[in-house]
Amino acid sequence: MLQGATSRIPVILLAILVMAMMGEQSASAQSSARQQPDAEVSFYAPAQHDLYDGRWVVSASRIYQVGRLDDSPGWDHIDNAASDVHAVNGNVEIDVDEIENTGTFIARLQLTTGEYVLEIDRFNEFSPCQDGGIAASLFEHGDSGCGDTLWPKTFIFLAGWGFGRATLNGETLYEDYQVHFMVTQGMRDRETLAVNYPLVGKRSPAGAVNPATQQIDFFIRSPENDANNNPTRKVFDHFFGMEVTWK
Repeated sequence: MLQGATSRIPVILLAILVMAMMGEQSASAQSSARQQPDAEVSFYAPAQHDLYDGRWVVSASRIYQVGRLDDSPGWDHIDNAASDVHAVNGNVEIDVDEIENTGTFIARLQLTTGEYVLEIDRFNEFSPCQDGGIAASLFEHGDSGCGDTLWPKTFIFLAGWGFGRATLNGETLYEDYQVHFMVTQGMRDRETLAVNYPLVGKRSPAGAVNPATQQIDFFIRSPENDANNNPTRKVFDHFFGMEVTWK
């Protein structure tokens, strides 16, 4: 009896090993902000680099406003179809420390109603994948496991979340509202500005984006909701820029 039981031990150990490997494969197949299933390319996270100083200095231009400031409730200020987007003069300047979660984000724009200035006053983490309020090199949106599904999954080079304010012609428009910016792969078409999402006939788990282009999206949103709007916020001033410059 003892000899027979002993002969079965290697088989049991093998079964345990196979089950453990299957468990690891299953775990690795889960989407997360830093890992996506079936991705064919991997690279080191910023913090793994000895020379990483955490400082990102970026500017953006060729800015578009989605909708208008005075739209009546029932608006779509995501507008993936690009049916109501308007070119505006101005630029965005970002100078942040991703390690310390500090720095500045400011957009100065000339709208039809006057000079609009949007700033982040303090960075803040609203979910764990936001890494303290400023994060670099992560996946967000779509089925990434981080962020909402209003946009397709995209690799984000740099993103920030926090509280800020907006002024119009020097007068306070919003105070202590949530502000978010993200520098991403190209979610919008170069020419039409439309987002092809959800993508019909999508052939891989990769996001419905064009990695040959980059863009920036940024917005300020109120804590109050309005179910008639998309997103369901009473205020959601959304802008995007199609030219991004690294400094």
